[in-house]
Amino acid sequence: MKMQLKAYMDLSRLHFFFVWPTLFCAGLFFAFQLHNAFSLSLILQAALIGFVGFEAGLVLNDLVDFEIDKKEVETDRLTKYWRVFGRRPLSEGLISYKQGLFLFFGLVGIASVLIFTLPFPGSLYVVSIMLFCYGLEIFYQIKKRNQRFPVAQLIGRIDFTMFPVAGYILVAGFDINALLFGLFFYPLALAHLGVNDMADETNDRVKDMKTIPVLYSMRGTSYWVLLFSVIHFVTATVFLTVLGTIELAGFSVSFVLLILANYKILSGKTADSAMKALPLFHVSMLIYAISIILGYFL
Repeated sequence: MKMQLKAYMDLSRLHFFFVWPTLFCAGLFFAFQLHNAFSLSLILQAALIGFVGFEAGLVLNDLVDFEIDKKEVETDRLTKYWRVFGRRPLSEGLISYKQGLFLFFGLVGIASVLIFTLPFPGSLYVVSIMLFCYGLEIFYQIKKRNQRFPVAQLIGRIDFTMFPVAGYILVAGFDINALLFGLFFYPLALAHLGVNDMADETNDRVKDMKTIPVLYSMRGTSYWVLLFSVIHFVTATVFLTVLGTIELAGFSVSFVLLILANYKILSGKTADSAMKALPLFHVSMLIYAISIILGYFL
């Protein structure tokens, strides 16, 4: 029982549980600022949707890579960062594929029920985005096994981009501010992906995955991260034109963290330097989200 519990915690990356609701609710609170639609019950529902929906995506990730993850040779770096007990439960046989599939559809079912309790048409928008993002996740995992250009990365990371944007669309629908939010987050998602791939470069080569380091080398990936970080700084500055003083302060802190992260990566251009930079990217994302939430109150 204890082993099974640990396995499910690793499968769900449960120690990051607070991040997914925070990101989703950042979009929701951005909508509150512009549309005066604050609701405690809506916040609770959105937090649960963000948690359950993202968890389903994480399980889906492991289901798609069930066989190929068996080739993994290095687990003492990125695997232990994302999974508190450092195990890949599906590929190691700690959880059966059927159990993982049951968990995925169970989480999707719960998320769908929660979403359809919300007002129309926001509920329809969000459930459509959820299903679209799961499709993108499958595309990303499969396409990166055989490509000469990073199509999987450029298209696949739209799923992560749409996650916080969906929180905004839930209340406000599709408008120019949803676009600004997406343009702010998309290059950050691509830069973050480059860092993640650098940290897992050894395993990706063994698996013959066409990730950014495999396609363009570690040096090339460090410039990929820098390029999309710079683009992110520009789009984030544009996004700030519709935000307030609290967000400006939070974004400034995140900018500093991202600059420091890029310095670490460019200084080393190794998996170890990427691992040092990865938490800085994650903290910066969390600060962005928290500052947008606080911006509603302050």
